Amino acid sequence: MQAALTPNKNLIKSVAVPTEHGGWGFTMEPVLLGLLVAHDAAGWGLGLLALMGFMGRHPIKLLLSDLRRKKMFPRTRYALMFAALYVTLGAVGFWLAVSQADQNFWLPLFSVVPLMAVQLFFDAQNKGRNLLPELCGAVAMGSVATAIALAGGESAEVAYALWMVLAVRSVTSIYFARTQVLRARKQEAKPQTSVLVGLLGWFALALLGSWQITPMTAVVAMTLLLGYQVYAFQRPPVPAKVVGWGQMAFGLLFVGCAVVGVQTGI
Repeated sequence: MQAALTPNKNLIKSVAVPTEHGGWGFTMEPVLLGLLVAHDAAGWGLGLLALMGFMGRHPIKLLLSDLRRKKMFPRTRYALMFAALYVTLGAVGFWLAVSQADQNFWLPLFSVVPLMAVQLFFDAQNKGRNLLPELCGAVAMGSVATAIALAGGESAEVAYALWMVLAVRSVTSIYFARTQVLRARKQEAKPQTSVLVGLLGWFALALLGSWQITPMTAVVAMTLLLGYQVYAFQRPPVPAKVVGWGQMAFGLLFVGCAVVGVQTGI
């Protein structure tokens, strides 16, 4: 009996849980950062909306793919069920955010619509893991931290600084992760491009920090990330899952440094 149930469990998991390891980090980091800076009911609602948006994208994509083929697979029913569940929970989060927000938080979310459109366009063609849609999606998700901070009553200066820090971290990490994956697959990779992107990110955060736009503590996190990347490129490549977990750890480091910077004014 247990053996008979196992395939269904695996099927449910494959439909309900997104497989993109990096996507979890790029989704949870802005939510966590926003809530640590402004932890109120509206922020929790926006966090729930963002999480359900990320989780719902996978079953919705499967469902649309099956409908486009005009076929019903064993996964189709589960895709419909989980898509409906995630959309419903996202609607609850949206209502909570709208009803409890201290001030308008729409501008950062509306401003990333073109970026999300690019990602969805590539998703529809099963090319969502190309460089351009990955960059667009990751940068767009950073707007959630800004929206949460605004909804919680934080100033626009603080709120948008969070997004800038996350954008630099995301772009740098995507280039690094893609380079490491190519190395692991023994394909042509250009570590120097990844390091150059990291250096540009470091200078961007240092410049913004010197102008007191973003926290200088973010430069500390960026220095550690850049140093790790240079070190990693001197070592044999590691599996993609290891790369993903490492980048999630650095994401938490960026969140912690940004929160300390905001709270201390450094």
